[in-house]
Amino acid sequence: MPGLDELDTAILRELQRDARRTNRDIAAAVGVAPTTALDRTRALRERGVIRGAQLVVDLTAVGRPVQALIAVRIRPPSRPVIEGFRNWVSQLPEVLSVFVTTGSEDFLLHLAVADNERLYAFVIDRLTQRREVADVRTSVVYEHLQTGIAGA
Repeated sequence: MPGLDELDTAILRELQRDARRTNRDIAAAVGVAPTTALDRTRALRERGVIRGAQLVVDLTAVGRPVQALIAVRIRPPSRPVIEGFRNWVSQLPEVLSVFVTTGSEDFLLHLAVADNERLYAFVIDRLTQRREVADVRTSVVYEHLQTGIAGA
């Protein structure tokens, strides 16, 4: 990775496993002094490589066990229409992630809902009611594995 040496990459790998670990634990895992690990971690934050930490929620435990990926095609494909849809959909509570894409679809939405009825209602009652939505393709997610960055 450009601008990252082996130590930076090792620190990133450890933080991705658990961002709540202490600096002392990170230092021991990568084989450097705690001050070195702290300096490197601060530098990664200052450079914008580390932009924050995320909380991983068990979706089943919060009543949203059904995940889906929804491909959406927008018409007309203009900047105001794309940005308007993006801003609207990113605020919906069911939506976990929004990807603006190239190809036959303009968006890929990752969402989590309580059951298939709510998934159907989301697609039929929310998405297809938007005038700019030309096409929707839904795929139910069987399993979602989150991984870190390649090489880290």
